[in-house]
Amino acid sequence: MRLVLPKLKQIKLMNDILSYISVDDAGKICSLSSRTIRDWRRGKFTMDVNCLKALCSRSRVPFPERYDLKSDYWYAHKGSQAGIKACLDKYGHIGGNPEYRKKKWHEWWDNEGKNRKDWITQEAIPIKCPRYSSKLAEWVGIVLGDGGITNTQVNFTFHINDDKEFGCFVVKLTKELFNIDMRYIEDSKYSARRYYISRKLLVRFCVDRLGLRIGNKVSQQVDVPEWIKVNKNYSKACLRGLIDTDGSVFTHRYKVNGKEYRYKKISFTNLSRPIIKFVFETLRNEEFNSRISREKDVWLDRKEDVARYFKIIKTNNQKHLNNYLK
Repeated sequence: MRLVLPKLKQIKLMNDILSYISVDDAGKICSLSSRTIRDWRRGKFTMDVNCLKALCSRSRVPFPERYDLKSDYWYAHKGSQAGIKACLDKYGHIGGNPEYRKKKWHEWWDNEGKNRKDWITQEAIPIKCPRYSSKLAEWVGIVLGDGGITNTQVNFTFHINDDKEFGCFVVKLTKELFNIDMRYIEDSKYSARRYYISRKLLVRFCVDRLGLRIGNKVSQQVDVPEWIKVNKNYSKACLRGLIDTDGSVFTHRYKVNGKEYRYKKISFTNLSRPIIKFVFETLRNEEFNSRISREKDVWLDRKEDVARYFKIIKTNNQKHLNNYLK
């Protein structure tokens, strides 16, 4: 609530209070800026009742006995009416130039609006539906790794800095496959960038055509679609997408008799057992010495296997390549 006093009485009251405490201290007591306190002292604005009680208590200045109370937004109706009157007096209408607005609407309608049906008939915006290919299989691997599917969206979440180049690759690949531009939002608290596509037809294509699922991948224990498993090239491409997202490349260091040894390893972690099995078996089929630990990790421990992986399977995640080469 706002306390309303005659302007001169408000000025005198605030001057009495500020003779005991500073403007800055008054702002801290009220959790307001010092500028607001000065505006109260000049009688420019009405005062918050609770703040004034706190200031009077701290300064021991008596709280006014006679005053009016109004709600926080008491001036909104009066101010809006004044704004409407001023706009009508100046322009003769509300909301800018209606002729210019009408002209721009017709331009939009002729160039774009009349060709779209989704916002009129609620029909979904059409997408390009690609055929099965290695690129599509790799995209599926990325979805199964760091992606997700809801009823209306397909999304990917990557590290805002480490995976910046890989995010650009996914955007480009998605555009090539489906002719759709992706958008993204950033969460600086978790250093994450979330790319998303809001297309119902894409979700339907992922479910009906690609064999993916909507919802939590772990609770559903999702698996790699069968059309990928039965094709060797598709399996390798999907494997690349999975390891580019849920995999890591690092240097293993150890000492023997005081001498340090180091070599590269590749690990892949996923909480879906069918996906762990797919990654393990695909590597084995390509004659890699893969192993499984804790039912959620697949490892390539030998440096020869790591070198062969980057030669045969390859990577589109620059972060992995940098970790391998350094």
